[in-house]
Amino acid sequence: MKIRLLMLGKTRRAELRAVIDDYLKRISKYSPIEITDVRNGEAAIKKLEADRAATAVLLDALGKNLDSNAFAKWLGELRDRGTRELIFVCGDADGFPPVLRERVQQKISLGAMTYSHELARAMLAEQLYRAFAILSGSPYPK
Repeated sequence: MKIRLLMLGKTRRAELRAVIDDYLKRISKYSPIEITDVRNGEAAIKKLEADRAATAVLLDALGKNLDSNAFAKWLGELRDRGTRELIFVCGDADGFPPVLRERVQQKISLGAMTYSHELARAMLAEQLYRAFAILSGSPYPK
């Protein structure tokens, strides 16, 4: 299963970009993963339309709240069911335009607190790595 992080805007803070890149390198041992930066919601919709077969998930504060083990289980089930590509759509400082919220039905939350969009991206990358570590029985998540 290929994973793509579809990011509205760029991660500008070098230290957070370094954290994200570190986790992407770790995740790549379990699954192909890439980041696609787009300018805005309209560009994100075009990318999603080009990959209609992919499963898209919006990273949204109002989404389903999963703990790390439940997230790993969900990710493992998608992988085991043969999902070819999973796209996580990550917003920018302005969030998501309504048309993008309507287009992407699945929504996952990182928790009830509000995080900067750049920090949320790093947290998503860490949780993806943690999920694959849990699925593989690695000692990392302990």
